Amino acid sequence: MANLISETGQFCVPAGEQESRLDRMLLRHLGLTHRALLMRLIRKGNVRVNGKRCKANQRVQVGDEIFVPASLRPNQREAQPEAPVRSYTQALAKVVVLFEDEHLLVVNKPAGMVVHGGSGHEMGLIEMLKVERKIPELRLAHRLDRDTSGVLLLAKTLEALRPLTEDFRERDMDKTYIAWVSGHPEPSAARMTSHLSKGVSIAGERMVVHEEDGKLSVTDYQVIQENHANDMPCALLALKPHSGRTHQLRVQLQHEGHAILGDVKYAAREHLKQWKAAGGQGLMLHAWRLRLSHPITGQAMMFRAAMPARMRCWL
Repeated sequence: MANLISETGQFCVPAGEQESRLDRMLLRHLGLTHRALLMRLIRKGNVRVNGKRCKANQRVQVGDEIFVPASLRPNQREAQPEAPVRSYTQALAKVVVLFEDEHLLVVNKPAGMVVHGGSGHEMGLIEMLKVERKIPELRLAHRLDRDTSGVLLLAKTLEALRPLTEDFRERDMDKTYIAWVSGHPEPSAARMTSHLSKGVSIAGERMVVHEEDGKLSVTDYQVIQENHANDMPCALLALKPHSGRTHQLRVQLQHEGHAILGDVKYAAREHLKQWKAAGGQGLMLHAWRLRLSHPITGQAMMFRAAMPARMRCWL
């Protein structure tokens, strides 16, 4: 990829990358295995788009001029002695492969594992899989929060990634989550509609909140089972989001008065205290099922990730 970058470090966004995220596009074309360095340099302003500071999630246009600092350029990195390739076999031992072919890799991500390196995590699931399975072109088709477990879809080719990304954007995929929440929701089945804004600072912490000018967010829920744990009423819900906002399920349920158990970011302190007293561990949210059409063949597919032990023991 070195020939795409001029001697002065200018990289011109090629055809096929219109409206791509800046960080993901650079990862694809620079052959980077560590995302943390790229993110750090973007935050410091060392990476610039058309001469201006930028953000990692900025959408690029074909023909945009991106300045790439020397530490990211392939020809500069190749001049440095290569570090020994680490093995991530042990770290990936709990990652169950649900499906794989020449275009897709579908896994059951365990709770507590980040999907991307950065923000204090040198390597995420995607970087470890690239190294361990020797698939340098592997890309995330969507994301799960670190503490959320369940079905995670990855593309092994750029040919597969583009239609998958479009399907997620157009909500052509059917996702179902399950979650244990505080209280007994009434009615037992309903639609939650709200407007969410991302990145609001509350007491120094970045949060997602309800605001009138936020993005429309819609989720259907249905109660599967009601229970009591240590005198704490709780319920198991099936959740079907019709939009893909950051922390959407967590914020909407908290707003409804039924925060997800173990949600240290959004749940009320008294609920967390009750949950811990009942022996709860981890965020009780799981990406259970994903339905989609294969991006190349068009075949209808469905993947399910079994309910993890931390949630099953509350049935």
